[in-house]
Amino acid sequence: MTTKFSRAFWTANLAELFERMAYYAIFIVITLYLSNTLGFNDVEASIISGLFSGGLYFFPLFTGAFADKIGYRKSILLAFSLLTVGYLGLGVLPTMLAGTGLVEYGEKTAFHGLEHSALRYLIVPVMCIIMIGGSFIKSIISASVARETTSETRAKGYSIFYMMVNIGAFTGKCVIDPLRSWVGDEAYIYINYFSSVLCLLALVTIFLFYHSAHTSGEGKSMRDVFNGLAKVFTNGRLLTLILIVTGFWMIQHQLYATMPKYVIRMAGETAKPGWIANVNPFVVVLCVNFITQMMAKRKALTSMTVGMFLIPLSALVMATGNMFSGDTLLGMHPITFMMMAGIAIQALAECFISPRYLEYFSLQAPKGEEGLYLGFSHLHSFLSSVLGFGLSGVLLTKYCPDPSLFTTVEEWQGASVNAHYIWYWFASIGVVSAIALIIYAKVTAKK
Repeated sequence: MTTKFSRAFWTANLAELFERMAYYAIFIVITLYLSNTLGFNDVEASIISGLFSGGLYFFPLFTGAFADKIGYRKSILLAFSLLTVGYLGLGVLPTMLAGTGLVEYGEKTAFHGLEHSALRYLIVPVMCIIMIGGSFIKSIISASVARETTSETRAKGYSIFYMMVNIGAFTGKCVIDPLRSWVGDEAYIYINYFSSVLCLLALVTIFLFYHSAHTSGEGKSMRDVFNGLAKVFTNGRLLTLILIVTGFWMIQHQLYATMPKYVIRMAGETAKPGWIANVNPFVVVLCVNFITQMMAKRKALTSMTVGMFLIPLSALVMATGNMFSGDTLLGMHPITFMMMAGIAIQALAECFISPRYLEYFSLQAPKGEEGLYLGFSHLHSFLSSVLGFGLSGVLLTKYCPDPSLFTTVEEWQGASVNAHYIWYWFASIGVVSAIALIIYAKVTAKK
């Protein structure tokens, strides 16, 4: 932290902190918002949230290249303007629909009747606004780190960036469980206003303080932009690495796709998925700088391989919660305790993988195309969101279905007795990905 970085570096990281707080405050309960408030079933909620998350990571392929052309300051201002409006829309829409008289605001704060109404799909254009705004942030902030650091300070710069990401993730998730205890399911609506205010603060911060001396690439023609896109899309080495790392992120995304519904259904309504999920950013904030420093003299792929073997282990640990017959483990429900243990291992895997992955991609980027390449690096999260959330909906329906679909507790218990099988599926994906990364490292080392 004693290494000096520019004001643009710190301003960009502060904006990232605000954006991550806003995003994770709503994303930790996005499937609950879609199901409990808008009436979507498990599969529908998983598909919509998966496409939402996937879009945030797909559009950076293009918004990153566009940001290189128009400049990062303009792009970030545009991004936070869209995010402010989008999160506000998520909060306003359910209340607006209730005001139409076509749906009833029920005792449990769900909008009954929307499950039979096409009006609920008005959420899609609102989420598209957030996707476009967030996609700019995904490429620009990480690219700003590349521009504001040197080859000697880049690994440290990305560890600081990733620490800020996880401080934002931690603090954002801290809000939802107290709010849910206070107002019930209405929390899934009110949390969006919180996120909108945070994005407005980020917008003001960028407007006042973000001024970078690094402007290479600005003013390039659209032909140059499309040539850059064609070049990066035909880079077989980077595409292969993205496909391999997708396996890791499919498991990591279950923190939001599967975990909230899984713990509430298996450990009870009093379970607090926001606090459970916060184990991840808490461990990352504590360990990411230490692990990055420890692995600094190792190749990026070596560090990533360590993390890739930790991630299937985390899924196996999560599965064991359903195998304990006792009432508690250290005062916690076994499902909760083992879920937290698995998430802690998952966080350590992230520390080994994510900062070095971003560093690896930034070093492949020609000057003036950092936004394009760092945007392209997020393609793995597009694939893992679509595949991971989609698979989550199918597995939840098969192994851990919604209890409200059953007339008796005994019927539901029989249907969910093998709920832990969900995590076996994801552990298998992690093992295949880890082996694939070893093969990739050996093949590329020879070229």
